[in-house]
Amino acid sequence: MSDYQIVSSAEICKTSFLKELAAGLGNVKYLFLIDERKAVYPDQRCFERLCEVADSTCADMVYCDYRENGAPHPLIDCQIGSVRNDFDFGCIYLFNSESFVSAVNEMVEEYAFAGLYDLRLRMGFIFHLREMLYNVGEKDLRKSGEKQFDYVNPAQREVQIEMEKACTEHLKRIGAYLEPHFRSFSEDFWHYENRFPVKVSVIIPVYNRKSTIADAVKSALSQNPPFDFNVLVVDNHSTDGTSEILEKLSEENDRLFHLVPAYTGLGIGGCWNYAIDHPVCGEYAVQLDSDDLYDGPDVLTKIVEVFEREDCAMVIGSYTMTDFNLKPIPPGLIDHKEWTIENGRNNALRINGLGAPRAFRTNALRRWHLPDVSYGEDYAIGLRLSRDYRIGRIYESIYFCRRWEGNSDAALSIEKLNRNNAYKDNLRTIELGARMLKVAKESQ
Repeated sequence: MSDYQIVSSAEICKTSFLKELAAGLGNVKYLFLIDERKAVYPDQRCFERLCEVADSTCADMVYCDYRENGAPHPLIDCQIGSVRNDFDFGCIYLFNSESFVSAVNEMVEEYAFAGLYDLRLRMGFIFHLREMLYNVGEKDLRKSGEKQFDYVNPAQREVQIEMEKACTEHLKRIGAYLEPHFRSFSEDFWHYENRFPVKVSVIIPVYNRKSTIADAVKSALSQNPPFDFNVLVVDNHSTDGTSEILEKLSEENDRLFHLVPAYTGLGIGGCWNYAIDHPVCGEYAVQLDSDDLYDGPDVLTKIVEVFEREDCAMVIGSYTMTDFNLKPIPPGLIDHKEWTIENGRNNALRINGLGAPRAFRTNALRRWHLPDVSYGEDYAIGLRLSRDYRIGRIYESIYFCRRWEGNSDAALSIEKLNRNNAYKDNLRTIELGARMLKVAKESQ
């Protein structure tokens, strides 16, 4: 038996290609698939080293770190929750040949784009070797903040439909798929105290945003709903003059509460929890980032209408990407139409975000709270709520998301991007476990 076979192709994402390859695979122990859509330059002992690791670990699939245009490009470990279709395995995949053929033979759907995704979801033990064994001549030199919205580009809709189908079938195989049946939030929480001081509170966590905070606050205060509301700005001990701006604004408008936690160093989630637990918080809590704006004076009205019409625990709107001066920039409208009542909460495990602005029943957040982190806190609570309750959607733009050099995710380093992705995969691992338990319990 030969040790390995190397196949390089630009069609590795097609199910038909994988089936043809499996049918004609030689008598080899390992198969290397190389993504020919990029220029890949293996090191001298790249393949031998990966085979050595596969021998030692008995892994079904092995991948490794690499260099991108000569610069280090470390990857992250694949875990149970790494079910997003944009997980970065690099460009060289080692498969145990028996595992590869077995998995491909189980594949029923014919995908033009999701074949490789379907295949790797069927792999058992996937091992990450933390060694850089090849170089990639990357042609996509956009910043991280420009790449992160590719999955909502309308031009990619056909791709996303396939990815969603492959992910849904995976969730069914592992017992984590949730049918579109929802608990009634109003029935579950009827016994909680519901006498809130106002109907809605706009929540704005902030730290050192003196150039944008006044615009955000004024946008919130300009809302004109047929109910009482207030604005809670949680100032995380700003040092650049933001606090002084907020003090002045709060003196001019009694709807605005400038809140400063006793603790220092809270994450965005911790700031949200501080606002939610505050006695002036309203029945519904609506998000506004400190450098963004609402798109018109009726945003709160539209959100509450969805809450009360659909008996949901959370409502998510749509937003328009703009520059600092509110000029629309690509990809424009982000409406997350991949979310449907039938499959949205399952598909939420495949994508990296749920949309904005996000709004919650305050009682729900007081029950579960957000993790005290500054990335993924909203995604975590969204997954938790969608496990049991309906999530309402607004598909028209009600929010301006401004991209500028001061955004925290405008141009992330590979290390920060990896930390963010690993954390969200961790959240998915937690949620998958909870959903498998839920499904098993309900099936008894």
